[in-house]
Amino acid sequence: MIFSSNRHLNSMRLQLKRYSIVDKFISLIENQKPSDRLLMRVLFFVTLFAGIFFLFTINQQNSSPTPTRGGVLKEGIVGIPRFVNPALAITRADQDATALLYSGLLKINPEGDLEPDIAESVIVSEDGKTYTVIVRKDRAFHDGKPITARDAIYTISLIQNADLKSPLRGNWSEVVIEEVGEYEFTATLPDPYSPFMENFTIGIMPQHIWSSLPIEQLPFSQHNTEPVGSGPFSIKQVKRNEAGLISSYVLKPEPNNQTDPNLDSIELIFFQNETDLFAAFLNKEINSSIYLGNENIAKVANNNRHVLTQPLPRVFGIFFNQNRSAALRDKSAREALSLAVNRDRLVSEVLGGYGVPITKPIIETTDGLNLTSAEDESEYSMQAAIDTLLAGGWKQNEDKIWEKKIDNSLETLSLTIKTSNNDIFEKTVDLVAEDWKKLGVEVQTEQYEQTGLVQSVIRTRDFQALLFGLDMNRTQDLYPFWHSSQKSDPGLNVAQYTNIAVDRLLEKTRNTQGKEERRQLLSDISAVIAEEHPAVMLFAPSVTYVLDKTVITSPIKSIGKPSDRFMNVSSWHAKSEIVWPIFQKEVTKDININ
Repeated sequence: MIFSSNRHLNSMRLQLKRYSIVDKFISLIENQKPSDRLLMRVLFFVTLFAGIFFLFTINQQNSSPTPTRGGVLKEGIVGIPRFVNPALAITRADQDATALLYSGLLKINPEGDLEPDIAESVIVSEDGKTYTVIVRKDRAFHDGKPITARDAIYTISLIQNADLKSPLRGNWSEVVIEEVGEYEFTATLPDPYSPFMENFTIGIMPQHIWSSLPIEQLPFSQHNTEPVGSGPFSIKQVKRNEAGLISSYVLKPEPNNQTDPNLDSIELIFFQNETDLFAAFLNKEINSSIYLGNENIAKVANNNRHVLTQPLPRVFGIFFNQNRSAALRDKSAREALSLAVNRDRLVSEVLGGYGVPITKPIIETTDGLNLTSAEDESEYSMQAAIDTLLAGGWKQNEDKIWEKKIDNSLETLSLTIKTSNNDIFEKTVDLVAEDWKKLGVEVQTEQYEQTGLVQSVIRTRDFQALLFGLDMNRTQDLYPFWHSSQKSDPGLNVAQYTNIAVDRLLEKTRNTQGKEERRQLLSDISAVIAEEHPAVMLFAPSVTYVLDKTVITSPIKSIGKPSDRFMNVSSWHAKSEIVWPIFQKEVTKDININ
């Protein structure tokens, strides 16, 4: 009681002392003569406000927004999950859920490079054939069981098993996997192949859950729809509709030794079609989706929503079969056809503006998911196309159709374009045919069901011109599409392009581990192919992701498929706070890829 009274008395004395200092200062000002008093008052307030402004400036310069936990992402997805399983996921709905629930040995970082995730390191041998993988010892599945090399080996063995019919089996064909220790294994290739590193992003499955199932029963397991992985999020609740189909997954964050997700929750809401999803977006039942078509994107885009875009490594072009057309064996004809295509119009009218025009087999410029820009590759000029034909010895006849004597035969510049009968190909072929007819080319078009196109046209190479799309991985491996060894079915060199120098460069890209060297090789290859015009390259479509501006994503500079957008979902945030750098959490990594 005495101690309390003394403390209270000391506090009062301190306050009186403070007041005494202030009073003395004010008295000092007030006791001055009027002219000095005004000056000192002004100096007092100037000093006071200068001090406040100084502190405010220091705070602004030394503090920054820092993501903090909070917020819910309600993601709309078209489709019903069936195989949320890295070895079997083939639909976009399955791949999206798998990306959130599973983690791989490697992942794609915001710069578009590979970095370790479950792996501690991946070391490539000097001959480029053997990959030694060290698995971290501090990672676990969502059920608490530790992840070991045996889980990775088991996952790969499932993919390699012909009885499972994994869509990824071709990526691991002839790869020999050997266990070195509990947390170490090797993968040995028959030949060097630098893009192989991408395969380590596949999600790792828990052996202790799946290994008891016979291979023929694995596709029917409940674990396909209620999976246990090691990704940044795990399943908290599975909701089903009256028919017993999964209507949504409610996911909860799963912090580990490397990441601590900022979002409180992600809810994946599944719809039968885009119409239902669009209605849910308008009703604010969902706040993000990558499944909206161009027309619907325009309807929901507003000041409260992002429309994030990123070109996919998929290029569309019209590929020539010079064996079926003497006119197309003439380089000036092929070049003129390329110049006469209005690619900007194609991107605008076919893709709704969500894509980039290209004249080469690869996409040379891509920025992050938050912003896309590409160099203007349209090169559209009808006059330049006419000049090219004239310079190449072509002349127009009375019907305004171009003619030229080739191999002692008078050939007309005419062709038939064959393609698929889906919407994007139909719109594209109509616009291209319109451009070529303006040039004075006789054009006919034929459209086929996808299966018929593959069996009757592509495999037999029965076409003069083929409108087709090439799906490349993130590394934009051109070998399957342009190497002369791939000219015949089942190879994908549909233009039957042959160039010995390009073949050598393509082979070199597969043996080159250096990122910059490989990028330069691809650029050189692309330039040579573009100069010879074996095809008219048209555009690369972009993935379009619509979401509330309250959700800040982590940009990725290059993605291979739409589900790659979730590779850095742990750093996404909907809430932030202003703190000084010294109070921000430091994140260090002692992992590497060699």
